Order: sequence, then structure tokens, then C-alpha cells
Amino acid sequence: LLEKKILTKGTSYAMPHQEQVMVHGNLCAPGPPNNAGYNSNPVPVIIQTESRDKWSKKMDFLLSVIGFAVDLGNVWRFPYICYQNGGGAFLIPYVLMAVFGGVPLFYMELALGQFHRTGAISIWKHICPIFKGIGFAICIIALYVSFYYNTIIAWALFYFYSSFSSTLPWTSCDNAWNTENCTNYFGKDNVTWTNYSRSPAEEFYTRNVLAVHESSGLGDVGYIRWQLMLCLFLIFTIVYFSLWKGVKTSGKVVWVTATLPYVVLLILMIRGATLPGAWKGVVFYLNPKWEKLKETSVWVDAAAQIFFSLGPGFGVLLALSSYNPFNNNCYRDAIVTSLVNCLTSFVSGFVIFTVLGYMAEQRNVNVEDVARDKGPSLLFITYPEAIANMVGSTFFAIIFFVMMITLGLDSTFGGLEAIITAVMDEYPDTLSHRRELFVLGLVVVCFLGSLSTLTNGGAYVVKLLEEFGVGSPIIAIVFLEATAVSWFYGINRFSNDIKSMLGYTPGLFWKVCWVAISPAFLAYIIISSLLNPQPLTLFDYEFPDWSITVGYIIGASSFMWIPIYMVYKLVWTPGSLKQVRQ
Repeated sequence: LLEKKILTKGTSYAMPHQEQVMVHGNLCAPGPPNNAGYNSNPVPVIIQTESRDKWSKKMDFLLSVIGFAVDLGNVWRFPYICYQNGGGAFLIPYVLMAVFGGVPLFYMELALGQFHRTGAISIWKHICPIFKGIGFAICIIALYVSFYYNTIIAWALFYFYSSFSSTLPWTSCDNAWNTENCTNYFGKDNVTWTNYSRSPAEEFYTRNVLAVHESSGLGDVGYIRWQLMLCLFLIFTIVYFSLWKGVKTSGKVVWVTATLPYVVLLILMIRGATLPGAWKGVVFYLNPKWEKLKETSVWVDAAAQIFFSLGPGFGVLLALSSYNPFNNNCYRDAIVTSLVNCLTSFVSGFVIFTVLGYMAEQRNVNVEDVARDKGPSLLFITYPEAIANMVGSTFFAIIFFVMMITLGLDSTFGGLEAIITAVMDEYPDTLSHRRELFVLGLVVVCFLGSLSTLTNGGAYVVKLLEEFGVGSPIIAIVFLEATAVSWFYGINRFSNDIKSMLGYTPGLFWKVCWVAISPAFLAYIIISSLLNPQPLTLFDYEFPDWSITVGYIIGASSFMWIPIYMVYKLVWTPGSLKQVRQ
């Protein structure tokens, strides 16, 4: 599929990633002695003849990467993490973690994918074959993400459909799903708000959309809700027809799904700024609490936030960049898309907190009393509640949930493309001319795997998958990936790979980050999360001990393929262990 040659002074050298790597017991990709395949003279001319898909336009790639990196977490997680960890003061550890940890890893994956032109599994043939299990682990984690993430988009689609009403259904307490605890304080005086009070928006979410009151927990999740199943079917239909023909179709779809959220964010920010009490929310959001910087948890949260926001390790950046021209400036792409991602998170905070300030004004309470919701609840309870009491509530509800759907779809496109590219590159003879069927099969598997999240207790399943299926395993995998590239493949070889694409070698800052700082950044997150495990709760439901055990099994089910593949290669590779290590 791929042939690249360097023509230098009339001599032709094969690129390192074109060599046969499993030769005479060597478990790491061989390279020419002293980088003989690279010339210190000006960058050689590269000739490419290949049948691999390419992006139609550079903007198709950039929008795809931005669409993947900017997801629902930018809107719900960053604002909450920011005010919880010192407001404006949190920006200091956030920026430092981005500069020394997140962005270098982001740049590394873009460069790896573009140079080796292959997915997350087969790329290890060129880097260090003994680590090939990382590719399989990445694909399994991407499957787990598809099992719960698309259900969240289905919830947004349910809200979108429900928004086509002159009076939004979560405005009042007069609906069949409401209880005696439902308390509507908007437009009313002398309303008493107690610990048992529930807003109409909260009861709409928990009792009408999720119906969690009909489930006693993970031990009894109840029945599948057909309304959500229909929404999920529509979501996967859109996903299939966006991905079935490859990057040439998905690259066109992202022109809508990646740009529309920014239009909506601008509209909502302007509307939020005009609401009474909005300034209270902004002050609460940005008011720096410098003493918070002394707390270790703040730095851990900053590291975790930038890591999950940029998204290295999910195989998406490898897949998307593998369709780039060989000489594309991936360095500039990494800087631009990282900046866009971080700025989007920051701006989203204004969109959220202007509304929280408005709600505090209406309830006549402090902002912190209405800013307790986090995660999906912030988007499905708090914000819809505020929208319901605005002038033009129907319009703002519709565009808000369109924004949520498009933010989610972009990330789904990236996640599934990572699996598609990885598997098709690993088995090209079988799948190269059957992409449509393979994508269909993958979408069906994802839909079936999501059914448990559509039950009455599906929200608990979503929480379990999010915490254990993705959290620690993906961080550990990226730690191994960064270590394998920097120490086994070699930082000098990797730097020369980048030089052959861009014409210059990465600076000392990037090399130090790749070799030491970024792996330390990841190890810091892993150790902190292991030393300070947080109890898992949702809607006042405490996850039982057996479910935590199930969670650890889910996490291990992806990570275990790394040592399993290592043992397999050590057993089947010819030669003694001493010869293998030489």
C-alpha cells in the first residue's frame, strides 16, 4: 500500500518504517546503524506512490481533529473543575500541564501517525513489535467508549425532540412524572427550597428521560427504554453514513459538526451575558483562590483534565494523521488544534457560569449552591432549567441540544475511525475492499454493546464504564506508548523521522518532554489516582463493592493484552532471551 523512497545523491534508501521488523529475534524495530538512512544534508525529496485514502483538504483534517478533541467534556467538565480548584488560579497548573504534558503527547501522536501512515495496531511493527498489545488495548477501550458515549448523545437527542414545544416539558411540575418534591421557583415569590426539593428539570431528566426511579441499582437495571433505543439507532445511522466511505465522507461532515458548536456557543455566551445576575457567575468562575495551588489534588485535576481534553492514547490522532500528506506540517497542526481546544474549554466556562449566576439570582442563593451539579447533570439539569425560564426558551433549547449532539458526534467519528483504521491496516488483504461491511458490523456491535446503558439503570452502567473502562487504563497505555517511542524506538530516530517530514529536527524542549517530563506527567496521574481512590456515587446511589470489582475487571480486560502479547512474542520469537534483547 505504501512506498516511500529517499533520493539523496543518487542513492536510494528505504524509509525505516518500510523494513521487515521481525528479523532474527529482534523485538524492536531495527534501524540503520547510526541513522545511516538519514542524511544530514537538506531534507531529501520524497516520492510517494500509494492507494491509501487522503484528506480532500487540509481543513478536513484540522476540523476532524478539533471535532474529536473538543467534546462534551469541554463544556461540562472544565468549568466545574476550574471553579472547584481555585477559579482563575487553576489556570496556572492547567497551562503548565498543557505545555509540558498534554501538547507534547498530542504532537507525538500526530507525528507518529503521519510518518508511519498506519493505525494503532500495525504501527507497532515499525516502532517496537513487542508493544503491539497496546494497539489491541486501544481498540478495546475505544469500544467501551462507544458503548456509553453515544448513549449520552441519545439523551441529548431525546431532549432535542422534546424541545419542539411552545412550553418546554421541564418548565413546570404538572407532568405525569413529577413528584410532590418538585419545586418550581422561577417567577414565584416566597418559595422554600429544601434538601428534598427537586426542580422540574431534574425530575424530567431522572424520571422521564432516564427513569432511574424504576431501578434499584446495578443489580436491577430494569427494562430497555424504547425511546432511548430509537434515539441511539438514529445516532448510529448518522455515524455509519458519515464513516462508511472513509475520510472523504467524514471530512465533509465535520464542516458542519465541528463548526456549528462554535456558532451556538457564541449565541449562548451573548445571551448569558445579558441575564440578570450573570456577573455573579463570572466572578465565581474566575475569582482566584491562590491557596488552592498548595493542594496536590488541584495539580492532579489539571493534569487529568488536559489529558482527557486533548485525547492522546485513544488511537484517533494516529488514525486521522495517517491520511495526511507525508510533508504536512504536523507541528503547526498540534499547536493550533491544542490552542483551539483549550480556548474552547475556557470560553465554555463563561457560557455555563453566566447562567449559573442567573439561577442564583432567581433562587436568591449563592452561586456555589446552584453549582453543585457536575458531569452530564450540568448539561441535562442545570442549563436546561435556566433555558426554560428565558425569553425564547424553545429556540435556545433547540440550538443548545443541537450543539451537544454535534459535539458528541465528532468525538464518535474519531473514536470509531481509530478502530476502523487500526483493524483495516492490520488485515488489509481481508478488509481493504470491504470497508462498508466492516463499518456496518462495527456499528452493530457498538449498538448492541450500548443496550445495557439504555435501561432504567443505564446511567449507572454509563458511570461504571466511564470510570473503569477508560480512566486509568488509557493513562497507563499512553505512559507505555510514550516510553516505547522515547526509549525503545529511540528519541533520536523519532526526531529524525520528524526531520524527514518537516525539514527540521524538534527542539530540545520537545525531546526533554518526550523522554522525561511527559512520562512523569502520566505517572503522576496514575499514582495519584491509585493513592486517592474516590467513592463512586450517582444520584445518591453508592456503587456496591461487587460493582467496583466488576469495574476493575473491565479495566483489566483492555490492559491485559499488553503483557499477553509480550509473552506471546517472547515465546514465539526465535532465539534466546539474551539474543532477543540484543
